[in-house]
Amino acid sequence: MTVAWNTKELTVGQLAERSGVAVSALHFYEAKGLIASRRTAGNQRRYSRDSLRRVAFIRLAQRIGIPLKTIKDALAELPDERTPTRGDWARLSAAWRGELNDRIEQLQRLRDDLTECIGCGCLSLDRCPVANPHDRLGDEGPGARRIDTRLSPPQTCCVTSS
Repeated sequence: MTVAWNTKELTVGQLAERSGVAVSALHFYEAKGLIASRRTAGNQRRYSRDSLRRVAFIRLAQRIGIPLKTIKDALAELPDERTPTRGDWARLSAAWRGELNDRIEQLQRLRDDLTECIGCGCLSLDRCPVANPHDRLGDEGPGARRIDTRLSPPQTCCVTSS
């Protein structure tokens, strides 16, 4: 199905085909307030053409791990019925940089320090960075206190290379 470049509104099927996103996902995005449509007299959804760029923005943000709530807040800063610009993306994504850096640090830590420890069966519990005998770390709060880089500085892995 080819959609003319100057078409002002798209059906849900056209938006799905052009964006590569399933109709059910578009309905979900709409239910979450990420995109909007108007209803025709026959109660069919019609999306403005800028929805294509918004859906692309949502998908990219999801791919880099941004939660839908954060994406919704970012999109709410844009005027309705306007295609997000390069400047919009730069401004909105700059706010996510710190969170992404935290995630990258956590993933690198898991990759570099914990892979062998988790896979080794923890035969060295006295030196394992994730061991928590008698739940001593429970008093500090919920979650994996020693794995979360925001809560604990990096430690060396309990397994040494041979």
